[in-house]
Amino acid sequence: MEYIQRKTLLYKTEVEYGDYTLNHIQGCSHGCLYPCYAYMMARRFGRAKSIEEWMEPKLVSNAIELLKKEIPKYKDKINSVHLCFTTDPFMYGYDEICNSSIEIIKLLNTNDIPCTALTKGILPKELDCTDKINSYGITLISLNESYRKKNEMNSAPYLERVNSLKYLHDKGFNTWVSIEPYPTPNILEQNFDDILNAICFVDKIIFGRLNYNKKVSEYKNYQDFYNNLVEKVIEYCEKTNKKYHIKDGTYKK
Repeated sequence: MEYIQRKTLLYKTEVEYGDYTLNHIQGCSHGCLYPCYAYMMARRFGRAKSIEEWMEPKLVSNAIELLKKEIPKYKDKINSVHLCFTTDPFMYGYDEICNSSIEIIKLLNTNDIPCTALTKGILPKELDCTDKINSYGITLISLNESYRKKNEMNSAPYLERVNSLKYLHDKGFNTWVSIEPYPTPNILEQNFDDILNAICFVDKIIFGRLNYNKKVSEYKNYQDFYNNLVEKVIEYCEKTNKKYHIKDGTYKK
C-alpha cells in the first residue's frame, strides 16, 4: 500500500444529495469501465495518468490528524459526512483502507457527526460497533456476475454486497442502495424487478442513468426506458414506504 499526505480533507460537496464529504484514498482498485467519472476527472486534472495507475490506490496517512483539526472548524456547518464521492471507503480486498474508514467514522461519530458510506466492496461487520446515526449503502446495478467481472472487475460479488448490507440492516442501521449507473438493455438485458427484490429491506433507493457511454444513445428510445424505470422506482418506494432520490438528468420529458 502506498501512502500520501494531504493538506485538507473535509469539503462541501456539489453532489445534489450530499452535504460534506472526504476522500481519504486516491484511486480505486475496482476498475469500473462504464466509464468511471471519478477516474475521468482524476485523469483530466493530472491525478492519474492511466487506469492502471488509478487502480493502485494510495491511502492518506494523515487523515485522522487533519480531521482532528478540521472538525472544530466545520462541525456547526455539517449535517453529515459522506465516504466517499471519488473513491471507495471499503475497497474490496484492502483491509488497511477499510480499517482507516472505520477509524474516521468513529472519530466523526465521537463529535456527534453522522456519516453515510457507499461501497462496491463489502461493508465490514465491525461497522455494527459504530453509531446508529450512520447510514450505510452499496452500489448495485445488476445481479449478473459476468457483467460485474467485465465492468467492475475487482469489486465485490453482488450478493456478497447485499448480504453485508442486510447484516447492518438487521443490526438496526439505516441502509440504502445506489442503482447507478444503470445500463440500457443493449448493454445488458436484465430484469429490474430482480434487483428491487434483492434489496427490498433497504430504507432508501437512489437511481441514476448511465452517462458518458455512447451505447446508451444508440439504444432506441433510451430516454423512455429511463423514464419508465424512474416511475417504477417511485411507485415501488411509495408503496413500500421507502425514501428515494432520482439523480439529475435521469428523468426527462
